[in-house]
Amino acid sequence: MKLLGLFLGFLPLVSPTCPPPCRCASNIIDCRSSDLTEEALPASFSSSTAYLYLTNNYLTSIPNGLFDNLQNLQVVYLWGNPWECDCDILYLRTWLQWQQNRSFYRNVMCSSPPHLQGRIISYLSEDEIVATCQSWYCSVALIAQICLFIFILLQAILLVSIFCYLRRFRKLVKSAWRATTELYEDVSPWAAPHSD
Repeated sequence: MKLLGLFLGFLPLVSPTCPPPCRCASNIIDCRSSDLTEEALPASFSSSTAYLYLTNNYLTSIPNGLFDNLQNLQVVYLWGNPWECDCDILYLRTWLQWQQNRSFYRNVMCSSPPHLQGRIISYLSEDEIVATCQSWYCSVALIAQICLFIFILLQAILLVSIFCYLRRFRKLVKSAWRATTELYEDVSPWAAPHSD
């Protein structure tokens, strides 16, 4: 019986809440080399998770709050992912900075943008990350300004068209009024009707 207990102790226990495509054993969730992206990343993990392996995937950021409810979490293995150090990396950077063993995460580095490539995420300043966000906001602002300019231009064209139409309508009304006046002037109210 003791031998059976020892044997079972070495077998990984599969958790019924193990998120696909990961492999799980008691307090370990192994999602290594699973071709994970942000869209394919499980939305949550078991609260008993102590060790989480996310290495060698295609993760560019971590969704906000993903690690917040993992009270027993000791280590997350994150290297081997193409981290994009833009606005979306702020959550991961903040989480890494709260870790006591920050030196363990020295190999979690930016893959892009080019000016931050190779930098350790936990050592990035907030200003450096926010600066990458501003370029995105500038692009959006430029597109918004172009759309606004097109909208104003269309309104101006519409206004000019209405103005031209009203002038033309006014000329038509004047010409119709003249024609009506001339018609009534030619016909005398006292003239007798022609009899054949």
